[in-house]
Amino acid sequence: MNSTKYIFVTGGVTSSLGKGIISASLAKLLQARGYNVTIQKFDPYINVDPGTLNPYEHGECFVTDDGAETDLDLGHYERFLNVPTSQANNVTTGRIYQSVINKERKGDYLGKTVQIIPHITDEIKRRMKLLGKTGEFDVIITEIGGTIGDIESLPYIETVRQLKWELGQDALVIHLTLVPFLAAAGELKTKPTQHSVKMMLENGVQPDVLVLRTEHPLSDEIRKKVALFCNVKPTSVIESIDVPTIYDVPIKMCEEKLDETVLEKLNLPLKNKPELSAWKKFLSTLKNPKYEVNIALVGKYVELHDAYKSISESLLHAGVANKAKVNIHWIHSEPLNDKNIEEKLKNMNGVLVAPGFGHRGIEGKLTAVKYARENNIPFLGICLGMQCAVIEFARNVLNLEGAHSTEMSRRTPFPVIDLMEEQKDVLDMGGTMRLGSYPCRLREGSNASKAYKSLDIKERHRHRYEFNNKFLKDFENAGMIGTGVNPNTSLIEIVEIPSHKWFVGVQFHPEYKSTVLNPHPIFVEFINASLKK
Repeated sequence: MNSTKYIFVTGGVTSSLGKGIISASLAKLLQARGYNVTIQKFDPYINVDPGTLNPYEHGECFVTDDGAETDLDLGHYERFLNVPTSQANNVTTGRIYQSVINKERKGDYLGKTVQIIPHITDEIKRRMKLLGKTGEFDVIITEIGGTIGDIESLPYIETVRQLKWELGQDALVIHLTLVPFLAAAGELKTKPTQHSVKMMLENGVQPDVLVLRTEHPLSDEIRKKVALFCNVKPTSVIESIDVPTIYDVPIKMCEEKLDETVLEKLNLPLKNKPELSAWKKFLSTLKNPKYEVNIALVGKYVELHDAYKSISESLLHAGVANKAKVNIHWIHSEPLNDKNIEEKLKNMNGVLVAPGFGHRGIEGKLTAVKYARENNIPFLGICLGMQCAVIEFARNVLNLEGAHSTEMSRRTPFPVIDLMEEQKDVLDMGGTMRLGSYPCRLREGSNASKAYKSLDIKERHRHRYEFNNKFLKDFENAGMIGTGVNPNTSLIEIVEIPSHKWFVGVQFHPEYKSTVLNPHPIFVEFINASLKK
């Protein structure tokens, strides 16, 4: 290839139409044809990254190997492509402005008035082309967050306009819109799409391909109507109908020939037909499971499933690896107590205590850990979930009354979980946690080593507090063993109870590395143990 091709994905009419899934699906199809593809997300909010955002605001914060706190869509990108993302794959308005202001303070603009155009748009442009300069990728897909018409998105749309002009046939715009079905009229309505495209045109951008989200199939008449009013060919009007799972979308987009349309417009050869046999096998097992398993996911954000998106997807991947349908029971930790815990968990085959921050719902999580431990129910604790397992064991097995994490109780007499040494002088909240991939050495014969089939692993982290090694001997003498240790810092990464059916707590976030084609071994073994239950 002579040059990197750029695809921009924008949205209209309403948010949450699935730009990330469409981007990931197209990338999957191009990858399956032999192209090297990556996806990047540009978010219009002024936060520097989503790390300081409440999950209720923005769902899960996804973490990359190199320690970037990113939008949850990067999780979709990795799960679909089976390729890691990085700091460069997620950029926010906050980061753009921060960079421009820093340059202004240094005098880089030689006294000129700093403006949205060209300074902000030039910085956006630079970031959009950064991955292309590596020479690693044939195609770079850029998802623009928000919807057309949002004030926050205007600089990004203007940048896309400039890049389309500069790059010519090396750039293409896909616009995702909604075609609502009005039950009273009994028909699909294209007017919202027409207005959305009109707004794009007012900003100087002509979409090349339209992807229409719909609950009902699009007729040829509707495709022709949309094509006529929106200045595209009927073959460039793509139907994105509701499907049972997000993993059906690449197959649907292949049937709609989205990849062929895009390659034709970018003057790229079709190469081979997409190689999707492994993907189709995954879907077949997903839809035809042999077994069924009930997993309690205990957390304080369960009303918003996106807060635990990578965990729920990891459970699904692990279910397929075990030929099982995983029924996730979303259990709010705040109202959990000794009186209602049996009613909530008695029919569960496994219990997963989710990560999080702060004291809200912590006692309910401890109650769930205790129930799983005492009733020999397979247990997986992630990050704060692992810390809860430690606190519960300290209180109810070691009889250390008042044992806690110093995150929740600074004056606890038994700080079994304590602030990491390097975190003690940290004042800023954003991007200052222990983030990214770190090594871990596993104990031979442990559940973890059996799962990984290796003694040396690397996993992604996002935390400030750690197991207090001052208590390690007491824990191990009582039956909770540190089976995973950071070789450089002696930080306990994994705890297990060998006498239990399957009881594992991990300080890291295994959910960030589970993909369709490589389900995470910890989740696979957790589901396997739960099936045996």
